[in-house]
Amino acid sequence: MACCVSIGGRPVGPGHPVFIIAEIGINHYGDVELARKLIDAAALAGCDAVKFQKRTPELCVPPEQREILRETPWGLITYLEYRHRVELGEQEYREIDEYCRQKGIMWFASCWDEPSVDFIEQFDPPCYKIASASLTDRPLVRYTAAKGKPLIVSTGMSTMEEIRECVSWLPRERTLLAHATSTYPCRPEELNLRMIQTLAAEFDVPVGYSGHEVGLQTTLAAVTLGACFVERHITLDRAMWGTDQAASVETGGLMRLVRDIRVIESALGDGVKRVYESELPIRQKLRRAGR
Repeated sequence: MACCVSIGGRPVGPGHPVFIIAEIGINHYGDVELARKLIDAAALAGCDAVKFQKRTPELCVPPEQREILRETPWGLITYLEYRHRVELGEQEYREIDEYCRQKGIMWFASCWDEPSVDFIEQFDPPCYKIASASLTDRPLVRYTAAKGKPLIVSTGMSTMEEIRECVSWLPRERTLLAHATSTYPCRPEELNLRMIQTLAAEFDVPVGYSGHEVGLQTTLAAVTLGACFVERHITLDRAMWGTDQAASVETGGLMRLVRDIRVIESALGDGVKRVYESELPIRQKLRRAGR
């Protein structure tokens, strides 16, 4: 059985309640008030944590893409300007940090470059996330791991060899893997949920699921297949502008998702056959000796 990893004092692994992450990402549009509303939705639904994304635009946007014009809610602007628009600064993250404390929910981020790791580290996050796009970025993965926190590694758009290589750079006792398919939104036939079991069989670490599909059924199926944690993008309205909105879950759906995950994990049990006390009257009534 895979080892258990503690995130913010919360054990994550087989035999423990599913750790539920609401991915805010950049669906806040760089607006701290919108971020607060998304935190409210996650806390109301009973999620364990919310996750953001942090980038240094000058490092993450290739030079040839910086001046490409893009239609945005702020008008026609360059891609570099857009990336700056959706970033939150130190004061905004201080407000988010305090707000999450008030709401009793953890927060962390996927950091796409080393300065972003240093930026988030000042808030002492319970863990870090390595995005699928960064799985092969050896310097970034090792730099993030050196902070000494648990590390959730998303495996979308990656081969098994790339996953094995990435895991070899990391301390197993602090590593978690998230099965994912990096398509937004992703068709059911490309979710390949049995990869959760494949990853769990090969790597002695907790394995979870980061979903980018439309709907909730397949995320629930991931739990039945053994996902120790799940992550879904959240939004106030799937019709809002942005590449992640269509694959996001609205507040009502998020509440149903968390409710149903808790019912499913309760129903799965421990696999040990027993006769329940509630069965005894039926057993006595319907069973007859010698029949």
